[in-house]
Amino acid sequence: MIRLVNLTESIPSAGTTNPSRSLLRLLQPRSVALVGGSACAEIIRQCRRIGFSGRLCVVHPHLAEIEGVPAVATVSELPEAPDAAFVAVNRHATIEVMAALADRGAGGAVCYASGFAEAGAAGSRLQDQLAAAAGSMPYFGPNCHGFINYLDGAALWPEQHGAVREERGAALITQSGNIALNLTMQRRGLPLAYVLTLGNQASIDLADAIEALLEDPRVTTIGLHVEGIDDAAALERAARLARDRGVPLAVLKAGGSELGTRLARSHTASMAGDDCVADAFFERAGIARVRSLSVLLETLKLLHVHGALESREIASMSSSGGEAGLTADLVIGAGLQFRQLAPAITAELEAALPPLANASNPLDYHNFNWGDEAALTAIYSAMLRARAAITLLILDFPRADRCRESGYDCALRAFASAGRMASARLAVVATLADTLPEHRARELIGMGIAPLAGLDDAISAIAAASRVGGLARSAETTAHLRTPQVSPPNAGGQTIPEFDAKRMLAQFGVSIPDGCRADTVAQAVAAAEALGFPVALKACGPNVEHASEVGGVALGLTNADDVRRAGNSVLELTGAQLLVERMVNDGVAELIVGVARDPVFGAYLLVGSGGVLAELIGDRRIMPLPASLAQIQQAMESLRVMRLMRGYRGRPVADVAAAVSAVLAIQAFALAHRDHLLELDVNPLIVRPLGHGAVAVDALIRTTAGAPS
Repeated sequence: MIRLVNLTESIPSAGTTNPSRSLLRLLQPRSVALVGGSACAEIIRQCRRIGFSGRLCVVHPHLAEIEGVPAVATVSELPEAPDAAFVAVNRHATIEVMAALADRGAGGAVCYASGFAEAGAAGSRLQDQLAAAAGSMPYFGPNCHGFINYLDGAALWPEQHGAVREERGAALITQSGNIALNLTMQRRGLPLAYVLTLGNQASIDLADAIEALLEDPRVTTIGLHVEGIDDAAALERAARLARDRGVPLAVLKAGGSELGTRLARSHTASMAGDDCVADAFFERAGIARVRSLSVLLETLKLLHVHGALESREIASMSSSGGEAGLTADLVIGAGLQFRQLAPAITAELEAALPPLANASNPLDYHNFNWGDEAALTAIYSAMLRARAAITLLILDFPRADRCRESGYDCALRAFASAGRMASARLAVVATLADTLPEHRARELIGMGIAPLAGLDDAISAIAAASRVGGLARSAETTAHLRTPQVSPPNAGGQTIPEFDAKRMLAQFGVSIPDGCRADTVAQAVAAAEALGFPVALKACGPNVEHASEVGGVALGLTNADDVRRAGNSVLELTGAQLLVERMVNDGVAELIVGVARDPVFGAYLLVGSGGVLAELIGDRRIMPLPASLAQIQQAMESLRVMRLMRGYRGRPVADVAAAVSAVLAIQAFALAHRDHLLELDVNPLIVRPLGHGAVAVDALIRTTAGAPS
């Protein structure tokens, strides 16, 4: 039986960590055992390079030493139980070594070997044997590159890397060793605290890694590169803990979530798109999603220096109208906005600016005062009094090998001085990533200024940091709404006939048209006359999922002859029963409301423009189930169809409150039938004029086979 949502599921409270699963002994080792040959030699070199002060031990059956570190033949001969071990032997020997490490009381391990679950059924069996051998001892991998702790100088990492020791910084978690390696080579000035690779996640998964990093107060922010999510509920709990600890999260998710749309019958599932459910999940979890590695790095830099931003309002200054124009275009496209300048601030700016410059946001202050620190400080200070969430100074540094940099220090000193006086969040933004050298970026971080490389990436990073702040505030108001882990949908199931489906929804308060079923055309005519014209006539039966797609719908029938002709035609095409319903003729707008399930992220609710527009214009919002009243109202307000519902060009104002109530009722039905429901699709929900309600004129419900009606 497939479980859609279990609202009674016990969820650990935020702020609690299972002590038995604490990974700090593994991540902050004072003793490291290295099992293997050449990979272990490189680890010794890398640990020495970044100043590991703990004890290194080698296990090798034939060598007396590796890189000057004495070797013992077996794990049992180690002088002490190691805090961490790196196991770099073949996959079969790995299982034996892991059992020996567990017996020895090791704090944890990295399993470097591949050929486990990623290699098919035989590999999966080996991975099960590995888990049994390790017992309660945690480990990264298998098929894992290891980790680097730049705070304490521990590099269980079998090749070179590009970062250096830090006192505090951002942590990176990725399932890809090569992506992790590339990220250590970044020259954008981001201080790295940890780099963790997860491999197959047989023991330590994404949520475990996040919770472990949150135990280290030197971690300022965490960036995730995710290829797949095994336990969405655990990830959401870890994200909630991160929010409670004040450590913002950003994620780059590769690829689309596998929604199983080939199995979907409903418009809801097909409209969700490859990645929209993932977006909705990350929004619920309070994790800012980004779309590239470069934006991830810039976002982490900004979060490291300033944390989440309190609003979407920014201020920007440059000495070029061209830069101001580019910034304006990007800001608007990213969903940010420029802070409006109060008259007093405008007046102060006008007094500080040179004669040809205009007080505005974004500000082009020209270059007449370039090199005049006092004049620049006055300009920057005036703009900072606008109290934007963050204030940008667009500044590209010249090539140090060919040009002079002297004039740029004056602008930096003025900006930093103005920022200190105003206690403001500052960022220096280079329009090109090439024009912000790494030494300048690190210098700016030391000054408490976020260095952002590349105007496009910078604006995307600012938008992400503002989303983190907004999502955190939203998450605080919906703390009771959680997305439990669910089983994926299966291909089976049964479709409830439309007549029965609508009456099932009506029991939960959904308004439906008056109507009845008919087995013959004569019965359909009699039903229409009893209901009153005009009527709609549809094919109806367990094998009819979308009557309109098989020519099984006739609308606006105004007399018995119309019903007779339409009934004969529908029966000839479909051979199904007939459904006769009173027409709803006063609709202001049509919505689609549906529930489907994602195999990774669980059940979700979709609200969007309905009818023929449902899949045509892509006007929809997706929310993980259950959604709060406020979330549903906000989703509804964001739809483009709301222009119609507010009384567009003299049209009647729609009964929006009734539409929201209908969405809540549909969600209540879904939650009540969570053990059996596969898909639910109301399309259209016709929203009538204010005071007249909203009516579900079509409904598709698919449940597991044998589900009670």
